[in-house]
Amino acid sequence: MAGAVRGQLDVAAKAASYNMLLQVLLRVATFVMNGFVLRFIHADLLGVVNMRLTLLYSTVLFLSREALRKACLSRTTGQTKWRHVNNLMWCSPVLGLVTSCLVSALWLSPFLKQPNVPYDVIAEPLWVLSQTHNYVKLKVMAEGVPQMIKCLVVVMGVYLAPQWGVVLFSIAQLLYSFLYLVIFYGYFHVHLNTPEGKSLPISAITDIIPHTDEDTKTWCSVYLLHLTWSFFKNSFLKQLLTDGERYVMTIFGVLSFAQQGVYDVINNLGSLVPRFIFLPIEESFYVFFASSLYRGEPPEKQREGVLPGVAHTLAMILKFVIVVAMVILSFGYAYSYLALNIYGGKLLSGGEGPTLLRWYCVYVMLLAVNGVTECFVMAAMSQKQVDRYNVTMLVFSVVFLSASLLLTKFSGSVGFILANCINMACRICHSCRFIHSYFSSTPYRPLTLALPSLPMVTTFALSFLITAFSERVLCCDQGFWRVCLHVLVGVACLLWVGSTLVLREQELTSFMLSRLPTRISSHVLRVMKTLHITYPLPKSD
Repeated sequence: MAGAVRGQLDVAAKAASYNMLLQVLLRVATFVMNGFVLRFIHADLLGVVNMRLTLLYSTVLFLSREALRKACLSRTTGQTKWRHVNNLMWCSPVLGLVTSCLVSALWLSPFLKQPNVPYDVIAEPLWVLSQTHNYVKLKVMAEGVPQMIKCLVVVMGVYLAPQWGVVLFSIAQLLYSFLYLVIFYGYFHVHLNTPEGKSLPISAITDIIPHTDEDTKTWCSVYLLHLTWSFFKNSFLKQLLTDGERYVMTIFGVLSFAQQGVYDVINNLGSLVPRFIFLPIEESFYVFFASSLYRGEPPEKQREGVLPGVAHTLAMILKFVIVVAMVILSFGYAYSYLALNIYGGKLLSGGEGPTLLRWYCVYVMLLAVNGVTECFVMAAMSQKQVDRYNVTMLVFSVVFLSASLLLTKFSGSVGFILANCINMACRICHSCRFIHSYFSSTPYRPLTLALPSLPMVTTFALSFLITAFSERVLCCDQGFWRVCLHVLVGVACLLWVGSTLVLREQELTSFMLSRLPTRISSHVLRVMKTLHITYPLPKSD
């Protein structure tokens, strides 16, 4: 059984690696596109597209598929039939159509004249099939290639015909959805005719058409429906909390379109690391936890040998994201102004731009902890516990929206980030309470094991003070060479942090190296051996 857990963990780590690669490609493409587009369009149009229309699309997409995905990927003590899962996933296009009609009718934008249907959801049955059979490269290809082409279309369109504005972004989004569908359906159409495809629960692409199960003569299990409803309520509240500040901007109009555009650029810059690292880890290890644990069952009723691996993995992944977030927090304060000045000039570095990015570094720390703890909680909770959590999330939503409206009156755009920090802190407290209770009857304490060592924390604190002093003395209007010296100070401090991590967090370093591909880990170990840094890696079962 321990070998099975090790195999699932390796798959989760591989998926996280590929997802990180995907997020790097997507965010770099968006980063470059925004940097180019900023020089050709007005900030008002940027606010309309990147805030209003993107929020509409993401809202419909999230509500139409998130709950179904979580329910269909969950492991239960009973056997879930593939036919029931497939039929349930076909609810996603229907739900997407209904949700898009309702949201579009309520959206406060003169640019919306008809429902914005995300055609991506037609591929949901195949998405679940690919996830349950660990086709991790397919996701990178299906999302990465269309996104790159979408960015190219936007850049070329803005350069050649900037007056088309919203139409250009709409055409690019339609092209993305079309290519996404073509890749998924095309891949499985070919793959099902190969020897590897014979192990799948379908033999032809037409088998995904919904129909009753031959054994039970039913369309779907009642348990899956109830679980989906619980996750849907949770997804609705989670979406409200995730993009709450955007809803406040859209509904209450507390910021102009131009201000919303600048805020969105800052938000995209601040979310680079969460998108690159935290989100892929959350998605991949949710699949690991959900496939390893029986949902709603206490630790003593889990499969033999599963719990130690799950507890250790939770602790190591949580410690990893905390360390990454502490790097962002320690160095973000001193280099926010410089980063914004290089990327967008005085448009971004002037005003409250640097303050926004500095507070976002605090928010990143909370995002990191919440992402990992909540993905474990959502994988381990029973349906009734999810329902109770939904009530708690409703309270968090009220607190968050109230804080947003109140804090923006006193601190402008910064108030949205502060409100998000309050929201994340509340969710972290709830998740940590559940994890502590879950493992209380066992000898495992993943939350305690996840805390960085004192030398690690001290190194981060000193790096923060050194780089902050360097910014005050050397940056950023005192000449090119002083700015370069300020950057070198940061590089030196970062190397200090890295060496402390390797020497003082050996268990974490060992865990992360063991999850890397063999070729990469062997190169890293060779360099460490050259530096006389040696310690054993965890042995594979």
